[in-house]
Amino acid sequence: MLKSAEQVFIEYLKENKLPLTPQRRCIAEIFLQTEGHFSAERLCELVRLILPNLGQATIYRTLKLLVDSGLAEAIDPGDGVVLYEHGYGHEHHDHLVCRKCGRKVEVQDPVIEKRQEALASMHGFNLIRHRMYLYGECRDCRETE
Repeated sequence: MLKSAEQVFIEYLKENKLPLTPQRRCIAEIFLQTEGHFSAERLCELVRLILPNLGQATIYRTLKLLVDSGLAEAIDPGDGVVLYEHGYGHEHHDHLVCRKCGRKVEVQDPVIEKRQEALASMHGFNLIRHRMYLYGECRDCRETE
């Protein structure tokens, strides 16, 4: 049975001898309630609706703990802004990224997944995880040219 995301975070903190402070709990709860791709700055905005005086550094450090614990995935779409999304308890997916408007589309393709596993195996790798980004221009951006 899959552990809850909250339990994964609590166990990660215990294993690393870090306390579960009220601030960390609040940041983790807000992160886990926020779906899609979002920046650290957006997470700061959401957290400050609840804890207006919380320092940005605390939010960034907790976000790193969420990534290190496997609850968050950092995505670098190549535009200078790292985005985050849930990394635990969600289906694996890859991304299409529009280089003009920044639109991100989550895609799943079992044929590609099997091919990636086969490639890893051919080279002696035991595939643990991966990310794939395909960059291009979305239909809307092409049609406005």
